[in-house]
Amino acid sequence: MSGLTKISIRYCILVCLMVFATVASKAQQNPHFTQYMFSGLVINPAYAGVDEALSAMVIDRRQWTGLEGAPKTQTLSLHTLTAKRKVGLGLLVVNDKIGIHKNLTIQGSYAYHLKVASNSFLSFGLQAGAFNIRSDYGSIQNGTPDPKLNNATINELFFEVGAGLYFRSKRFHFGISAPELLPKTTSLNETESVDLKNVNLFSFLKYRFGVSPAWEVEPAFLVKYANDLPLSADAAVTFIYKDILTAGVSYRWDASLGYLMKLRLTPQLQFGYAYDFPMGSLTQLNNGSHELMVQYLFRFERSGIKSPRL
Repeated sequence: MSGLTKISIRYCILVCLMVFATVASKAQQNPHFTQYMFSGLVINPAYAGVDEALSAMVIDRRQWTGLEGAPKTQTLSLHTLTAKRKVGLGLLVVNDKIGIHKNLTIQGSYAYHLKVASNSFLSFGLQAGAFNIRSDYGSIQNGTPDPKLNNATINELFFEVGAGLYFRSKRFHFGISAPELLPKTTSLNETESVDLKNVNLFSFLKYRFGVSPAWEVEPAFLVKYANDLPLSADAAVTFIYKDILTAGVSYRWDASLGYLMKLRLTPQLQFGYAYDFPMGSLTQLNNGSHELMVQYLFRFERSGIKSPRL
C-alpha cells in the first residue's frame, strides 16, 4: 500500500470520527427498512458505486398496516461507479408520510473508493441535498382545542449534509454513517417550537459464509443511534442459493420479527419482499409491515464474463 493511500485512509477515518463525535441533539429516527442489507445507499453515502454498475432501486414500505396514520415510505436510489472506477455518484429520493407529517428528501452522494488489498476497498462518502417537511398540527385537535395549535402548520425546507465510511471485500462489508448531520427546528408560533428531525448514526456489517458449492449463509447487523432515544438494533440471517434465491429471517430489538426474500430473475433484475410481525404493545393494533423492493443493475454478461467486475 502506498504512503499516499495510507494517509488518505487515515484522513477519511479521522474526518468521520470528528463528525460523529460532535453529534449531540434531540433526535427522531429515520424510516426503518428491513432489507437494509440490499439497499446500502439508503443508510450510507459511501455506498455509492459499490455495485460497480448503474444501480436503480425502488423500495415501498407500508409499516403497521391497519393502524391509522401509520408510516408509508417510498424510496428511489440511483448510483454508479465512474469510468476511472474510483468515484461513485448517487441520488436518493425518500418520500415519507407518518400521521400529520409528510417528508420529502432529495440528496446527491459522492464516494471515493480506495483499493486497500487485492479484493478489498474502502470508500469515503459525502452527501448533500434538501429536506422538506409539511405538518398539520391543527388537524389533530379534538375535545378541548388548544389555541396555540389553531391553524398551526409547518412547511419548511432545509439544507442537508451527511457522511460515511464503507469497507468491502468479497465476503465482508462494514459501514458507519451519519446520513443527516444538521438538526432541524422550527416554530409553530411565538412561544411553541418543534424539533423536526436531528442526527441519526448507523453502523452496519454483514459476512457471507460458504457452506456448499450451491449454498451460502449471510448474517447482517444494523445498529441505529439517536440521542434521547433507545438504541435500536436489527439482525438478520439469510440463506443464498446460487446467487439466485435469497431467503431468511430478521429481528428488530423489542419491535418486530419478520422474514425476507429476494429473487434474481436475470443478472440485471431482482425483486425483494419483507414482512414484519409486530411485537409488544403494537401486536393487537396492526397487521404487520410490508416492504417491496425492485432493483435493476445495468450490467451485462458476455461469454461467461461479467462486466463490470462484481
